[in-house]
Formats: sequence, C-alpha cells, structure tokens
Amino acid sequence: MKKILSLILVAVLTLSVGLTGCSSKSEQPAGDKPAGSTGEKVTLKFSTTTADTSTWTLGAKKFAEIVGEKTNGRIEVKVYPNDQLSGGNQSKGIEMLMSGSTDLTFHSNIIYSVMDERFGVVSLPFLIQDTATADKLLDGEAGEALNKILLEKNIVGLGFGENGFRQLTNSKKAVESPADMAGMKIRIPGIKMFISLYKTLGADPITMNFGEVFTALQQGTIDGQENPTDVISSSKINEVQEYMTVWDYAYDAIILGMNKDKFESFSAEDQQIIKDAAKEAIAYQRQINREKAATQTQQFIDGGMKVNTLTPEQKAVFKEAVQPVYAEYEPIMGKDLIDAFR
Repeated sequence: MKKILSLILVAVLTLSVGLTGCSSKSEQPAGDKPAGSTGEKVTLKFSTTTADTSTWTLGAKKFAEIVGEKTNGRIEVKVYPNDQLSGGNQSKGIEMLMSGSTDLTFHSNIIYSVMDERFGVVSLPFLIQDTATADKLLDGEAGEALNKILLEKNIVGLGFGENGFRQLTNSKKAVESPADMAGMKIRIPGIKMFISLYKTLGADPITMNFGEVFTALQQGTIDGQENPTDVISSSKINEVQEYMTVWDYAYDAIILGMNKDKFESFSAEDQQIIKDAAKEAIAYQRQINREKAATQTQQFIDGGMKVNTLTPEQKAVFKEAVQPVYAEYEPIMGKDLIDAFR
C-alpha cells in the first residue's frame, strides 16, 4: 500500500511541475508589450526652460492637450516649466532627456551646442534671413540632418519650435555698424561660437548666468546683452537698456526632443499620435512667438527705448565682418551641414 501511495504522489508532483512549466512559457514578459498597449495609463514628463507663461511652455501644454485628447487620457503629459526637473540647469536638462530621467523637453539649439557644437549651425551669424526660411530649412533636409545627430544622443527629434531672432541691447548708443561695437561689454551665452563672433566684431564678450544679467546691466557692470524679444520683455531688460538694435543676427530654435527608448516603447499607433501632436504644437508655438515679437518691439518703443532696425545693406556689412567665424567653424560643424542651411 505504501509503495502505491508513493507512486501516486510522484505522479501528482510530476504533473504539477509540467503544468507550471507550460504556464510560464505561454506568458509574454510585460517589458515586451508597447507602453499603454493594454489600456493602462502612461504619464510623461515634459520639461521646458522658460516660465509658465512663455511661448515654450504654452507650446508644451498644447502638445499635452492634443496627446491627452487623442488617447482619451491614456497618455498624460505633465509639463514642468523653468527646468525645475534639473534644478534650473539647462545642460543637465538635456542630459536627463538622454538618460530617460525626463521623457520630453524643449531646449534651445544653443544649449545643445554646448554638448555638440554641430547644433550651433542653426545660429551661425546672418545665416538664416527670415522666419519663412527658418521654417523651410528646419522642416526639410536641414532639420533631418540635425535629427540624425539627435539620434546619436538617444533623442528622437519631434520638431523645431522657435525662440526667435536674437537682438542686441545696450546702454551706450545705437549700433549701426561693427565699429559701433568696439570695446562694448556684451553678455552672451557661454558658447564658443558666440565668443568668437563678438570678438570678431570688436566687442568684449562676457559670459554670466542669465539670472545675474539684469543687475549687471542696472549697475553698469556690462554695457549690453543679446536675446530674442520675448526674453528681453519677460526679464524686463528693456527697463535698464536705452538702445535696441533689430539686426536678426542669429536664429534660435527650440528642439522638441523625446527620449528614444521611451518613444520606441510605444506602439506604432501611439508613436504616430505623438508625432502628429508635436507637429501641431510646433506650428502653434511658432505662431504665438512671432505675434509676441511684433507687439513687444512696439511696446519697447512706446516705453521710451530707442530702437533701430538695420537695413539689408547694413546687415551685409556685418555679415562680411563675421566671415572668419565661418572659416573657424566649418571644420568643426562640417561643410555639408553648413551648406544644408545656406
């Protein structure tokens, strides 16, 4: 009897093990399923450099709204202004995007150029003439060339928004020629190309945290700075600067980037929703940014600022003066990449 019971027990255990083995083989690992494929909610973190009311953040919120609507709330995008996820550090913000700590960001191509100088091609002096040209280039083959570089950084480029053309302000005099800039202390972003550019124009380029610029201008530590009008307005720089030169010397794009691993974790259908939402949000952000630029310049004038706009002939003189910058950066950025933007 004991022998029979032992045989029955062995048979039951064998059958149990066999069934367990079959069960584990039939299950698909959860990690192999596209994000949101089973209807679960997915939350994405979207970081922007600028304040809550800026066109950058409004564009990000538009993207979040569209994605939420098209997925019935299944994909939620939370927007974090002022680079709060990276403690206000823009370069760290890009690093977090690359690693996947952040899912999406709006960062300027100028900040990207600190990491890889090829991104500075967008902002080469007097290269892009107007917004129509900028759109054509960035939505076409030139933009695709930058998207390929983004992929090297584990980032999917979803589109190029706009910070705008960078204008010059100062407390000394109207700038109409390179000679007018001689010896002026001008605060610039801390990238090598702009240092070379302003030295070529005879100015004294100064790098400092942007948070210190207003006080430095107010106290006369520096003579001027350069930025798109929205930054000048939101930072109230027009209140401590007497002159502004509208010279459109450098175009500043903002890159809507998404972590590549996160993007590829979604189904093909959701990837298309994300791309379509990005395209619509980019168009919206560009539009409101351009509307603001036009009204802000007039507001500066109404507030007593002396604003002069360079003629095409005056711009041509500046463009000729900065040709050494092209000679210096062609080997760094690559002639083919620069030619794609010509």
